[in-house]
Amino acid sequence: MRDPAPFEDFLADYQDMVHATAFRLLGHPAEAEDIAQEVFLRAWSHWHELAGSPTAGGWLKTVTRNLCLNHLERYRSRWKFFGDLKPADADDDDPGLEATFGVESTVDADLLARDQRQVLEESLLRLPTDQRVALVLYHFEDLDYAEIAQRLGIGLGKVKTDIHRARLALQKRLQPQREHLGI
Repeated sequence: MRDPAPFEDFLADYQDMVHATAFRLLGHPAEAEDIAQEVFLRAWSHWHELAGSPTAGGWLKTVTRNLCLNHLERYRSRWKFFGDLKPADADDDDPGLEATFGVESTVDADLLARDQRQVLEESLLRLPTDQRVALVLYHFEDLDYAEIAQRLGIGLGKVKTDIHRARLALQKRLQPQREHLGI
């Protein structure tokens, strides 16, 4: 039996990153927790390779992403594909989502950034699943359009459309918040 103390430290170091990645992709806290548990079970079984490895974080992120995509594929029939529907309040002239989070590092700026992240996370959860997943894979997981299409088993055009529509929806949702916060 292995000493669990180093693994517990490892888990404490990476649990937030793993859970945040899973939550962004899945959009459901309970499912994200299930995926995070599975990730760390796999990490435990590969502990001899991961202990002290500088690439452990990347390994965890890749395993998390793959497990989430597998989960979504398994339950794809539950997805509500709104990618072909345009929201009634959408405006084709919107310039796109602009993230402007660069602010001086002060207490007020830190609070503002935290509020902005929270608003962004909440807005992401309101997107249709297909749009949220494509957007998260592109912006948070740094996958290109072709990789996303291949991973999700959909066409390149659908990926581009989903990301574009997600950006427009986020911009529309975030604009009132940005005006309220004065940015």
